[in-house]
Order: sequence, then C-alpha cells, then structure tokens
Amino acid sequence: MIFKDFLDKLLAPAPAILPDEDARLALTALLVRLARSDESYSDTERDRIDRILRSRFQLDSGAAQILREQGEGLEAEAPDTVRFTRAIKDAVPYEDRTGVVETLWQVALADGKRDAEEDALIRLAANLLGVNDVDSAMARKRAESRA
Repeated sequence: MIFKDFLDKLLAPAPAILPDEDARLALTALLVRLARSDESYSDTERDRIDRILRSRFQLDSGAAQILREQGEGLEAEAPDTVRFTRAIKDAVPYEDRTGVVETLWQVALADGKRDAEEDALIRLAANLLGVNDVDSAMARKRAESRA
C-alpha cells in the first residue's frame, strides 16, 4: 500500500492536474501495465521503458531505472485499467496524452512483434485517455518509425 495516497489523489472524483513527478509515475505505471499485459515482461521491454523515461523526462540511467521500479510497484497496486486510465485523462493535458499513446506503442513494439493483448490495451487506453482515432494512428506511426 505504498502508493495508496497517490492512488487516492489520482482516483479522486475531481482530480487536479498532476504535478510533473506524479504524472511521470502514472505514465510509467501505464507503460509497465502494457508491458505486462501479454504475461511476458521482458528485459527488452524494461530497457525500452527506461529509454523512454530517460528521453521523455531527461533522466540519467539510474533515475530512469528507479522511476520504472516505482512504476512497477504502482502498477501492481493500481485498480483496473479503465479507472486508472480515466484518472490519468482527467489529470493530464490532451497533448501529453497523445504522447502517452505513442510511448505505449513504443513499448508494445520493443520486442519486434505486435501482440493482440497489447494492441487491445492500447486501443482501450487511447479511448479512455480521450485520444481520437486519427491522433492515435499518428502516434502508432511515429512509434513504428522509431522502432
């Protein structure tokens, strides 16, 4: 229950915009949830998450690894994806949510193959994040070009 206060804040009926540190943690937990969705959480996916965190948040390797490990803990305690993702939608601006969808695709494509469970989770997450189909498709294309 280490993350109880954070989850309570995130899942409040009217959550405030998350401070950067909390938004980073929520995004990281969502990336971990995606990576775990196919029951195979590989070193390749962990490495991709670390690279995304280093690039997106200008972190060094150690700080990215710590954030990923915190995200793993939060993901394990977070409620179902629907509530968790809707909470992120309410707390994160739209432009950042399209970036979330792109990073989800980057993790999904990390192992070089598309997985039905990962695809389904990304479609669900994009919808729940309020990212329209056009922006979601563009996010996938950007992620594919980086893979």
